[in-house]
Amino acid sequence: MRPLFLCAGAAFVWASVAGGQIGPLDPHLNWQAWDQGQAERAENALVPPEAFDLPQPFEGLSGGAGSIRADESRDVFSEPSANMGFDRLMDFQLGNALFRKLWVASPASTKASDGLGPLYNSRSCQDCHIRDGRGMMPEAGQVPMALLVRLGMVGDGVLPGAPVPPHPVLGYQVQTFAAPGLQAEAVVGLEWAEESVRLGDGTTVSLRRPLVSVTGAEGAALSARLAPQMIGLGLLEAIPMLVLAERVDPDDADGNGISGRLNMVWSAAHQQMLPGRFGWKAGRATLADQTASALFGDMGLSNPLVPLPQGDCTAAQKDCLALPNGQEAGVRDGLEVDQTSFDLINFYSRNLAVPRRRGEGDAQVLQGKALFNAIGCVDCHRPAYVTHALPDQPEQSFQLIWPYSDLLLHDMGPGLADDLPEGLAMGSEWRTAPLWGLGLTAQVSGQFTLLHDGRARSILEAVLWHGGEAQGPRDAVVSMPAEDRAALLKFLESL
Repeated sequence: MRPLFLCAGAAFVWASVAGGQIGPLDPHLNWQAWDQGQAERAENALVPPEAFDLPQPFEGLSGGAGSIRADESRDVFSEPSANMGFDRLMDFQLGNALFRKLWVASPASTKASDGLGPLYNSRSCQDCHIRDGRGMMPEAGQVPMALLVRLGMVGDGVLPGAPVPPHPVLGYQVQTFAAPGLQAEAVVGLEWAEESVRLGDGTTVSLRRPLVSVTGAEGAALSARLAPQMIGLGLLEAIPMLVLAERVDPDDADGNGISGRLNMVWSAAHQQMLPGRFGWKAGRATLADQTASALFGDMGLSNPLVPLPQGDCTAAQKDCLALPNGQEAGVRDGLEVDQTSFDLINFYSRNLAVPRRRGEGDAQVLQGKALFNAIGCVDCHRPAYVTHALPDQPEQSFQLIWPYSDLLLHDMGPGLADDLPEGLAMGSEWRTAPLWGLGLTAQVSGQFTLLHDGRARSILEAVLWHGGEAQGPRDAVVSMPAEDRAALLKFLESL
């Protein structure tokens, strides 16, 4: 049976709660208040699947009240939440400055900006997340920056949930740049293998598969990961945990062929196991965990959650360990990224606004949306949620949002498998990617590259790489008439 969809009207999202006495942005509104009568309000707000081809209230506001107008600017992913108060804009701008900041290796005269590396992939967050969108795929012969390579020693297999042993020399991630006086630890090679798929109407679509190599990484499993877009992360973090758990079905009890499950991972921010939400395999539980991991792994910067000053240097890399770092004893907390800076980066990342939908009332878009439902795409790409009531985060509090993701792990088949487990995620399992902002990818990043390793050059190519649990919808797209396929793609481009 196809699930129903949240389609709340104003009374459910922005109007009063509990008989008009408590508004959703009221600082006294807590989880208990929101939970009371939840089932009754949700039942009144559900839209049956047969109505999915109709415009739905507030569907254009992909990011709730924080949604911004989708203009033609390349900076459309870099705007603050539209519902942010003026008193919080300064923190957003300071976080933006830190996100764009170019770090330098130690020692340096700019003490506030040193500590890069000694091994690293980029000098700033913005180097990889171009204008807060997806990373750029490297050209032939270019040193990869936004395309990271994770690695691990899988050997005879790793038990689900057990840490994957790092490479004894290269560690958990290949860093392609190094501080002065040190050589980069490896050279990453990227070639493409071409193959084609014939659609039901006779059209042939060319697909490409990346062939990644790393010098000195013999015996390791490799996984190329392209930097994802940054919009809406705070809203994804605000989805109630119990709501995510509702879709968990590891044994496919409902018989729909979908076996989504949570990736339970360790959260350094909360010192406990929590469901993963961020990263291609949902390997990070919170935005703070994701930020800390990127600062450490990608730039070699110590921070409150990962206070190690030498980055991903391993015991075998003694020259790397011997280089100076940017820790400053007696200065604040002494970290290369101190607590204040860390909090500002998180605030910025949490509040990057989601652009509004385009053309949600267009007849072809509505036709495509109905097909998206009919062939089962919504079984993984869940359209809508209502976020937690969060008194300290008014921008994310009690918002109806449309990310089109269940944030669960799904087996996507051998075509996308990387053979590198992460937490509970096996090599062929990936988190359902949110689809909001999909149609603005090329406008922001200057490229149109999708999927975890950037192999897909169009939405259609990305769909054709789906396998495993998504084989049914993928095959439906292959066989559908060209007119229907065009409508489906136009709907996806409208997100």
